[in-house]
Amino acid sequence: MAKQPNAPITEHLAYLLAQANREINRQLELRLSKEGVPVEQWRILKVLSDGDGHSMGELADAVLLNHPTLTKMIDRMVSDTLVYRVQDPNDRRKVLMFISDRGKVLCRKLNSLAVDQEEHILESYGDKSTSELKRLLESLIDSSN
Repeated sequence: MAKQPNAPITEHLAYLLAQANREINRQLELRLSKEGVPVEQWRILKVLSDGDGHSMGELADAVLLNHPTLTKMIDRMVSDTLVYRVQDPNDRRKVLMFISDRGKVLCRKLNSLAVDQEEHILESYGDKSTSELKRLLESLIDSSN
């Protein structure tokens, strides 16, 4: 159900952003499903691929998941030997997450599928429009912080 064009801008914009996010995730999910990996797992691997340890709080913020969902996903990924936990040497109460070698291999494979998705978007809308959309969205996010 499409929102009315005369709806308040915040309502209409929120609807459009949610719909765009849903469609991009759906298309990306189709590509990643070839490897049997949900989009959220790829995002976790991508963040962890920087080689730095990340706390669950940092990871939740970076991949836009709530803590209970992230914990379940991380537990599954630990079982699949894609990631592992290490106690933070600076704060024994904290656990840091790292990507495993197996996770790095999978992440590289998934990254190439994600690049294919981005190339598809670029082909569909052009470099100029895509760059402008990214700029506008980044500006919207920055102005909200």
